[in-house]
Amino acid sequence: MKGRVVLYTGAAGGLGLDTTLLLLERGASVVAIDNDLTKVAALQAAAPKKGNGAKGELIVSTADLSDLAGFRATLDGLIERAGGFDVVINNAAIYPSKPFEDYLIEEHQAVQRVNVDAGIVAVQAALPGMRAKGFGRIINVSSITLSGGWANLSPYVASKMALVGLTRAWAREFGPYGVTVNAIAPGAFPTDAEKIHPDPEGYNRMVLDAQSIKRRGNAHDIANAIAFFASDESGFVTGQTLHVNGGWTMN
Repeated sequence: MKGRVVLYTGAAGGLGLDTTLLLLERGASVVAIDNDLTKVAALQAAAPKKGNGAKGELIVSTADLSDLAGFRATLDGLIERAGGFDVVINNAAIYPSKPFEDYLIEEHQAVQRVNVDAGIVAVQAALPGMRAKGFGRIINVSSITLSGGWANLSPYVASKMALVGLTRAWAREFGPYGVTVNAIAPGAFPTDAEKIHPDPEGYNRMVLDAQSIKRRGNAHDIANAIAFFASDESGFVTGQTLHVNGGWTMN
């Protein structure tokens, strides 16, 4: 990863922090997009400092992904600063939870805007540079919820399935440019997203019962998978969705 520049949305969150630190350790510079200031501060504190063994540069932006025009303008400025993006990781997401009939159409559209449309904007910004270099890695973060085991998350599930569809369409279209496109589908990880569950202990038991591997996943499990897809070693893998879920679902 030395010398690569990574654009990573949701880079300071529960599944983002470890991946960002791993990519920095492997020599990449990471443009971290996250608007949670507490998590951003934690990321900046954890990242190695320049001149103190740091291998890659951390650049932080608190861009609002729901403002697509503003996000594109921010990305254009970051491309000028960083010299383009070699890797795009579309990870940021919002996940409201309530019965389908209680959602307004505007709420569906808001989830789509952040979870999918912002990723489209990121790829549109990065692709010309990738094509010029003959190299690129695009990684979309999907979800185990596509298996159908969760109620009250229909806008979120729809957005995550859209990312899988885009993964396949982009993989077909961008392959001739030397650009691979893959997806990661995390299982149930103990992050802030689990706070929507009213019975945390019961939910934890349910997860372990469902998984083949009898431990909870951790953020480093996701970091390793993303790092593989971001690396040169994954150059003959494209259009795939890797399920990192301890054997909960198998494909």
